[in-house]
Amino acid sequence: MNKIRQEKLVCTDDKRIDEFLSDARTGYLGLTDGEVPYVVPLNFVMVNETLYFHGAAQGRKIDLFHANPNCCFTVSEDFGTMVSPIPAKTDSAYMSVMLFGVLEMVSDLKEATAAMQAMLDKYVPGYYEKNLSQSHVEKYRSSLGSHTVVFKFTPSVRTAKENKLNPQMSFYPGRNAGMDI
Repeated sequence: MNKIRQEKLVCTDDKRIDEFLSDARTGYLGLTDGEVPYVVPLNFVMVNETLYFHGAAQGRKIDLFHANPNCCFTVSEDFGTMVSPIPAKTDSAYMSVMLFGVLEMVSDLKEATAAMQAMLDKYVPGYYEKNLSQSHVEKYRSSLGSHTVVFKFTPSVRTAKENKLNPQMSFYPGRNAGMDI
């Protein structure tokens, strides 16, 4: 694994990284299609250092997964632009996490149901009165009629970068360089 070039941006605070992954709403699954990368945006949930998501049981993602289960999952959030009277010093505030490892399909119905319930708890907390049943997960079909599969990804490598927002340098409409000289 390559080392992060900008060492000052490396985030090693596990608690901060875990909170970021818990709160982030969209991640990007990177798979390999021969020599071409294939990246898919997904909703996801982290449970005990394992990432879960679901998708159709057929299609390009499934084909690529079967050909090569090695993957990368990236989560990134933009926290705004920080300005400077010197154009080259204008910068973005962000956090990003990259996870590398082997993707697996969840075959255990109890684990799949728990993962789907965790996703509901994350994205629509308190909306449903009852927890998800195993029979619902087992029988669920997508709008296109495909069976739904739950995937799990326990990363073997995790890297994180963060460029914290300096509120005094935060850009807002109407702010111009003359105001900062």
